Amino acid sequence: MAIPLGTENKRQVYIVIGLFAIIVVFGGNQLYHAFAGPSASAPAAVRPAATAPLATRPRIAASAVASSAGQEAQKLTNAGIDPTLHLDKLAEAESIEYSGTGRNIFSAESAPVHVEQPIAGARPDVARVSVPTGPPEPPKPPAIDLRYFGYTQTQDKSMKAYLVHGEDIFMARTGEIVDHRYKVGAISAGSVQITDLAYNNTQNVPISAN
Repeated sequence: MAIPLGTENKRQVYIVIGLFAIIVVFGGNQLYHAFAGPSASAPAAVRPAATAPLATRPRIAASAVASSAGQEAQKLTNAGIDPTLHLDKLAEAESIEYSGTGRNIFSAESAPVHVEQPIAGARPDVARVSVPTGPPEPPKPPAIDLRYFGYTQTQDKSMKAYLVHGEDIFMARTGEIVDHRYKVGAISAGSVQITDLAYNNTQNVPISAN
C-alpha cells in the first residue's frame, strides 16, 4: 500500500537523491585518479654522473717524478725576512745621473745622434743568403730559477741549503726535491748544485746575498 507524500516531502526526497548522485560521482572520480595516477606517471630519467673536469685531476706526472727522484724538501715561511726599507740605498740609486756619450733619451733638448749611411756593396741587387753549414743546435734548457741565499750545518756535519723560488722558501738537504722539480746536489758555502729533473740539466747556483 503506497503512502501518499506531500509536496514538501517530495522536494526533500529529490534533494537527497541529488546529493547522493553528487557524492557517487565525486567518489568515483577520486578512486579513478588514486588507482590510475601511479601507473600513468613516467619514471624519472637517471642522469649519469658528470665526469670530473680536467682542472681537478691531480698532476700525476709531477708527483711521479718527485717520488721517484727523492724526498720532498721542507717548505718554510717568509715570516723572518726583514721588510725594512733602506732609505740610504734608495737615495743612492736615485742620485745616479745619465753619463752616456750618445743622445740623452730623458731630455728633450738633446740633439739626435748623426748616423752614417752604410756604403752600398758592389752588387746591391743580389740578396745575401746565409746557408747553414751543419745541423741546427738543440735548444738550450732554461736557466734554473732558484736562488741560493744561505745554508746551515747540523750536528752531524750535514748541510742544509736555503732556496727561494718565487715567494716560497725551502730548506733542503742533498738529494731532496724542491718544488716537485729541482733536485739538490752537493751543498757548499759558495754554491749549491741543482738538477732540473724536467730537462735533466744540472747547474751550479752561486750564493746570493740579496
